[in-house]
Amino acid sequence: MLRTALRNVLAHKARLMMTALAVLLGVAFVAGTLIFSDTVAEAVKNASAKNLKDVAVSVQAADEDPDAPSSVGPGKDGKRATALDDKLADQIRALPGVRSVRANVTGQATLAGRDDQPIGNGWQNLAANYQPGKDGKDSRYPLVQGRGPAAGDEIALAETTAKAAGYALGDTVRFATDGPVLKKKLVGIVATDDPQVTAGGSLALFDTATAQKLFLHAGQFDELVVAAAPGTDQKALTAKVREVLPAKRAQATSGSDLAAEQSRMIAESNSAMSKTLLTFAGIALFVGIFIIANTFTMLISQRSREIALLRAVGASRRQVVRSVLAEAALLGVISSAVGFALGTGIAVGLRAVLDANGAGFPDGPLVISPAAVLSALGVGVVVTVLAAWLPSRKAAKIAPVEALSSVEAPPKRRSLVVRNVIGSVITALGVAVMLYVSTLKSSDDLPTAMLGSAVTLIGVIILAPLLSRPLVSLAGLVTTRLFGIGGKLAKENALRNPRRTAATASALMIGLTLITGMTVVGHSAQIGMDKMAATEMTADYRIETTTYTGLDPELSKKVARLPGVEAMAPLRSTVYKVGEGIGSVTGTDLSQIGKLTRIQFTQGSLDAVRAGGIAVAQAEAKLRGWQVGDTVSLEFNDKKKARVKVAAVYKDNETFRDALADVSLVDPHLTQVKNDKLLVKAAGGGSPALAKDIRHALGDSPLLKVQSHEDLRKENAGQIDTIVNMVYGLLGMAVIIAVVGVVNTLAMSVFERTREIGMLRAIGLARSGIKQMVRLESVVISLFGAVLGIGLGIFLAWAGGSLVGSSFPTYEMVLPWDRLGLFLLIALVVGVLAALWPARRAARLNMLEAIGAE
Repeated sequence: MLRTALRNVLAHKARLMMTALAVLLGVAFVAGTLIFSDTVAEAVKNASAKNLKDVAVSVQAADEDPDAPSSVGPGKDGKRATALDDKLADQIRALPGVRSVRANVTGQATLAGRDDQPIGNGWQNLAANYQPGKDGKDSRYPLVQGRGPAAGDEIALAETTAKAAGYALGDTVRFATDGPVLKKKLVGIVATDDPQVTAGGSLALFDTATAQKLFLHAGQFDELVVAAAPGTDQKALTAKVREVLPAKRAQATSGSDLAAEQSRMIAESNSAMSKTLLTFAGIALFVGIFIIANTFTMLISQRSREIALLRAVGASRRQVVRSVLAEAALLGVISSAVGFALGTGIAVGLRAVLDANGAGFPDGPLVISPAAVLSALGVGVVVTVLAAWLPSRKAAKIAPVEALSSVEAPPKRRSLVVRNVIGSVITALGVAVMLYVSTLKSSDDLPTAMLGSAVTLIGVIILAPLLSRPLVSLAGLVTTRLFGIGGKLAKENALRNPRRTAATASALMIGLTLITGMTVVGHSAQIGMDKMAATEMTADYRIETTTYTGLDPELSKKVARLPGVEAMAPLRSTVYKVGEGIGSVTGTDLSQIGKLTRIQFTQGSLDAVRAGGIAVAQAEAKLRGWQVGDTVSLEFNDKKKARVKVAAVYKDNETFRDALADVSLVDPHLTQVKNDKLLVKAAGGGSPALAKDIRHALGDSPLLKVQSHEDLRKENAGQIDTIVNMVYGLLGMAVIIAVVGVVNTLAMSVFERTREIGMLRAIGLARSGIKQMVRLESVVISLFGAVLGIGLGIFLAWAGGSLVGSSFPTYEMVLPWDRLGLFLLIALVVGVLAALWPARRAARLNMLEAIGAE
């Protein structure tokens, strides 16, 4: 039987090629994901280990005691204060076993390029102190050109940062740390493998005194890195260091613990990407199951005489099952091996593509772990064998005498009653879960929505043969009217075997269901964001910093005095505590805010808030049980309490989250008074000239974001489009596999109907008519899958949209008719392209040989 299985594989190479393609594409996706994840994780781990090479103990400032005068955090002057100073560094240097102590200062600095545009991306714009050793160089930052900064007017940049900004040695570098623009001379360019810098951030280096002046206070540091003398135990040295640290204001961690923590964080960050990619790989393999099962079902149907003969000469049912499964396993091994090789190439290409788009992964070798090899190959073989299991059982049930004596009889149609009942129950259960999901409002319920979507999808797949009759018949009316007898034959061929048609269409349906759902949700979210911006904010500009460090109120006042500015209001917020709950109150200029936003009050008014008290969002009022006129006690983050009156309640919006008040309520509780945002309304609408004047009034800082309505819309659209396009790319593999399934089904169907095609040719149907018949059959099957997928995707998007709507109140489902029409057009094109080879093969059949074929 094993030799029989091997012979069948070799005898039907062309028939199994498309099935093998479906398997290897899915395995390639899995293998590529695993290899890519292992490679990136190892590269980042090696880069982190390199940075920790000489770290025996790391002493860092702590903020366990917020009332301590030297605790971490910005003080009244806006600079951080720490307990790590020169005196503590000298104490640690004096400990036995300490070889050296490195004192680090860190912060953020955003550079402006030659085009005055900011470089990097916010919190990854790193800054540090350059600490030369006895040789005049800093081992952490090898020099590429020039020298390290040694004076207050000098700066060094990472090589990638200098290149992105367009700076060369001797140039004047413009940058900002908290608002005002600073200028320093570029004296050095260094290399670094810091993952934050290579992943799109930037790095600026200053001498230690300058770094302290920018980010801390003179003589203070963020971290003391202790290097141990040879033979010193890290744990023991860490314990000695802890003894000299100020209680609650500094903490010591051994180098080994630090490395373990970094490895854990790397694994966690890498895990999210790996799980996402493996999810889509699983979808691709799930689609492949339909193709594999379809292929083996048709092969067994064509080999019924052969299987019957084997049964007649003594083969048991178990042997027949084993023969089919052995054939599937062999196909799975070969396909998985090729797929793994392709997946290796995908991993290399994926890394290159992401690096080209600014991912900046550290350099490192390609990592192919035994786990990746075994997982990818195992998945491919298991999926193939499982998909072939039901067809193998069908093969074992062939009765020898019946099969040998009824070669010319059409195959018996199996009842769909049991399948339809099971499918109806599962579909009803899935729909019930999704209807329940449509009543939920929290993103924490996403797992329930995913479960309901999966159950609904599986139910529709089971019901697909039942649904194929009305939908295919409807499509057949169109094809018959437009193409005559060819269209009618195509419809009859698609309806001849509803199980096969359903399995082929389901592969395409799965991909289009997910793509449609994501498209509808993404489009609706974009419309909701646009509506929110239009209804909530009447200001022409919103101004904030890229690092969210705030704007100096004195600078902000200059904006209000600019010609062309009709109104300006600052927004600054603080946190309050009520019982065990926490909320935030936004302070603003109540005399101006009405001109800049649309606040919809359900109780009270803005005038009531101006008279004293606060306005509260509907959700917050409901949560706390507050009513207009209530006096409530709020405890702010500086531990001070205040009793305030609830003067109004407004509809939830994004500009003012929980509560709104005058700045006079908020300012006393801020460590440093800074504006989170500025809202500006221009007389006669905004203009590029006014935007430029605003930037100039605020010091032309590269930290600034001066955004109009259109800028905000593009920013939001860009974020949504990035996610949706990524999903399109990942689900594209599933759609490609579905196309392979259509080609495979048509090719096998043509082979199965060889005699029938010969008879059609004999009674006068031209070769072009045969091609048209096969093409139309392909189009009908593809459109059936597309209609099911698009319809189901819209339903799932509607039901799950409530979870998205919990993020902002203006969300409502809006169908993107242009994209849905494009999806139908793509399905039409898929049907035409998938039929090219099978149609050509059918048209080239020799008439007499086809009529005489068995």
